[in-house]
Amino acid sequence: MKRKIVLTCAVTGSGALGPNSTHVPVTPQQIADEAISAASAGASAVHIHVRNPETGAPSMDLELYRAVVDRIRASPVDMILNLTTGVGASHEPAVEENGVAVTSVVPPGRRTRHVVELKPEVCTLDVATMNFANHAIVNTPTQLRLMSEMIQSAGVKPELEVFDLGHVDLAKRLLAAGHLPAPPFFQLCLGVAGGAPATPEGMLMMKSLLPPDTLWSAFGIGRFQMPMVAQSVILGGHCRVGLEDNLYLEYGVLAKGNAPLVERAVTIIEALGCSVATPSEARELLTLPATPICSAA
Repeated sequence: MKRKIVLTCAVTGSGALGPNSTHVPVTPQQIADEAISAASAGASAVHIHVRNPETGAPSMDLELYRAVVDRIRASPVDMILNLTTGVGASHEPAVEENGVAVTSVVPPGRRTRHVVELKPEVCTLDVATMNFANHAIVNTPTQLRLMSEMIQSAGVKPELEVFDLGHVDLAKRLLAAGHLPAPPFFQLCLGVAGGAPATPEGMLMMKSLLPPDTLWSAFGIGRFQMPMVAQSVILGGHCRVGLEDNLYLEYGVLAKGNAPLVERAVTIIEALGCSVATPSEARELLTLPATPICSAA
């Protein structure tokens, strides 16, 4: 039997929009449509951020999340719904003696409110304090313990986002102390400046530190997206693609939505002798309930 690969599509992200962000969805309708399109193209799961519809800036607005989730749940297309909790961790310290820090670090309850309210099947949990572009993201062990408790109390499985070696170690310590649910699901986030590189060596090192027999996935950003799909499949992992991490289908060619990236990943996965898990198969692999929480049905 072919090995089943859980393929996640991260449809919009929270990065600043630029001149090449032509096809990045912004409004709730656009984000939901892109999620449905990605699932129709073969994605097992969709990973959701929301943006201010007027400015395109990242948002934590509960009603924007609700608008996206309601549209997805009203669709006949099945998919695992994965919401972010990453927004709300940014910190940029002052560089002058009398300067003012620029920060959006908010309490755990604020960062998980949409998860508790909307109850997706999965949500991300960034086990990471690190430099990220020109600022830092801050996720202390205390914050992570509190967020994990709120997430689990809502019946949601946290996907453990790790960007470097120390993050894997911290996640393992939280697991050993019972603050994270077992069995865990790790996402190796590769190629972010300040984190582990999107290289075979980087993925191998991250994988080598995971607990034995752990279910894991990986992605690379930018031009490393598809090479890391192949590398993860070869090493026994699962995959993530999407416009959050990469805008291009190939060199110089913008992806006209998330579906083309999903289709390219499906081609790679099948060429390596595996097949993409259906949402039902992915739920079994991720030890999720067979029926989605608060589904349209």
